[in-house]
Amino acid sequence: MTSLRPAAIARHATLLLTATIISVPFVWMVSLSVKSPGEIFRGHFSILPQQWHLVENYGRALTASPLPKFMLNGLGVCLAILLLQILVCAPAAYALAKLKFRGRDLLFGLVLVGLLIPHQVLALPQFIMGYKLGILNTYAALVFPFIVSPFGIFLMRQFFKTIPDDVVHAARLDGLSELAIVWRVMVPMALPAIIAFSIFSIVSHWNDLFWPLIAVRSEDMMPPPLGIMTFRNEEAGNDYGPLMAASTLVVAPLIVAFLAAQRWFVEGLTGGAIK
Repeated sequence: MTSLRPAAIARHATLLLTATIISVPFVWMVSLSVKSPGEIFRGHFSILPQQWHLVENYGRALTASPLPKFMLNGLGVCLAILLLQILVCAPAAYALAKLKFRGRDLLFGLVLVGLLIPHQVLALPQFIMGYKLGILNTYAALVFPFIVSPFGIFLMRQFFKTIPDDVVHAARLDGLSELAIVWRVMVPMALPAIIAFSIFSIVSHWNDLFWPLIAVRSEDMMPPPLGIMTFRNEEAGNDYGPLMAASTLVVAPLIVAFLAAQRWFVEGLTGGAIK
């Protein structure tokens, strides 16, 4: 027991150091969001401001640009992407996990290859496809490249593999079709994996700047990362106080959502590791 103590101390020290390094940018962002311009550009840094500009910075973040509209856009786009991803990924994952057919292993290999390809690589053909379909500068342009998620298929397939085959056989004996088995049996049993994937999906697309910067031009359709760029001013420079306030407001819902669902998030990631 005593021999394990140094290892435990080293492990916790590593975790504490890592958590500190990750937290520093967020603490800095929140600190700058309540400071005056003079304090932001001061030579030395302090976490708490000498003069609070919380009301001014956050008020300007909400009024200088339509930040609530940007956040509603982001919420709508993220939910649309997530819903379509689940509709596509769950049946595909079920087929790869529980059905036997020729080429199944090849298809799963292609899913793994899809995991290795950054979505930026596909931006040009997706842009051309969007142009041909006439959907650029619409909400559909923000959604269609992400309908199929290789990570979602992989994660759900791994979790579906942990569900006993007897459950599937019993559902078939009860007269359920394969699609009914997916939605009435497999998806409810794999809810932790669905929640874990939902967090990954929402965080990824809520924070995405690359594709919206290409796909939309109208301010009415901008998601939050693209919308907060309106605080940039080429003549006067960046308005850092309101910019950091807007960034804090954009990040806050993700932190709250993760803290609320962290138990299912961990369970969903570790459940599929059994296979």
